Amino acid sequence: MKKEDFLVLLNRYLSGDTNLEENSKLLNFYESFQTGEDWNDALGSKEEMEHKMRMRLQNAIQSEEKEVIRLKPFYATNRFKLIAMAASLLLLISISLIINKTNPLKIETPQVAHKEILIGSDKATLTLEDGSVIALEKGKSYTKGNASSNGEKLVYNSKNGTATIANNLLTIPRGGQFFVQLADSTRVWLNSESQLKYPVAFVDGETRQVELVYGEAYFEVSPSTKHKGSRFKVKTENQNVEVIGTQFNIKAYRDESTIYTTLVEGVVAVSNGSKRQTLVPNEQSRISEYNGNITVSEVDVYNEISWRKGLFVFKGMPLKDIARVLSRWYDVDIVFADPALGNVKFNGVLNKNQKLEDILTTIKNINFINAYEKKDDKIIIK
Repeated sequence: MKKEDFLVLLNRYLSGDTNLEENSKLLNFYESFQTGEDWNDALGSKEEMEHKMRMRLQNAIQSEEKEVIRLKPFYATNRFKLIAMAASLLLLISISLIINKTNPLKIETPQVAHKEILIGSDKATLTLEDGSVIALEKGKSYTKGNASSNGEKLVYNSKNGTATIANNLLTIPRGGQFFVQLADSTRVWLNSESQLKYPVAFVDGETRQVELVYGEAYFEVSPSTKHKGSRFKVKTENQNVEVIGTQFNIKAYRDESTIYTTLVEGVVAVSNGSKRQTLVPNEQSRISEYNGNITVSEVDVYNEISWRKGLFVFKGMPLKDIARVLSRWYDVDIVFADPALGNVKFNGVLNKNQKLEDILTTIKNINFINAYEKKDDKIIIK
């Protein structure tokens, strides 16, 4: 296959226009050239090829983003499923760059478990000011005051605040995710094992404040110009983020010692009481609980917010950190028989809507781990 033919086929693949036979040809082309000298002549270096495919995949995802959010947050359209298929191809390219072939590991057959590990889904519990707890999940509807839910998202209609404004608490368990639209039209996507505290109404002209008690959330903030100049603040245990109108991601899990704030659009100011830093798009701040220092660096935003698009993006991430991410989404504990194995770094793009066994088998089959065993309520990596 010539370079020109390959690029045409790749474009058609990312657009969802190829059949199974053409997909097979695409993969065979990659396999036949991955170790040959002709690779550079055809496509440049493997690293350049990975970069090209990443850019094509990222552009395809971004082109679908507005439609996916507007129609059904967290639910993939048919075209979005095709993008996830493209992610699988990107994984094949990515993993080939980092496999250590000098010391291959022995592959063993995993043991069969009796308890099924479920893929994460949209679910949450809503705690009202009076302590009432409502389960939000697919198939269950809820309406009270200015709040309504179809079990897949929670929406608060615009409402003028009064002297006393009630606060609600939205809790996302392990194995869950959820979307909430606040009364000021700010949209929030919450990742697994997260909790958000917020008022059911806001007062125009006064600061709009919510609290990410723990976990990870992506905010698309309604501009201050629509609320008489009132700014928006997000509080966490050791951090405050002040914005005017922007999109950003905060990760502040209880089992991690660092708070990460990643800016996608606009401007935010991050502070921890004694220090303050302003972020511009594509920058990420990190606040360590050990010394309270704020460090800012440029990051790949696509990697940081991929969870909201239905993907896991692991770029040079240690397996122990990957295990933590997977544990939250699949609601299962993952441990290592040999702690040193947790330090092995892995690159890959994976679809969140596939079984955990498929992900672990992929990692195993490319020789990053020997095997995995499902035992009781946990998975042991060997």
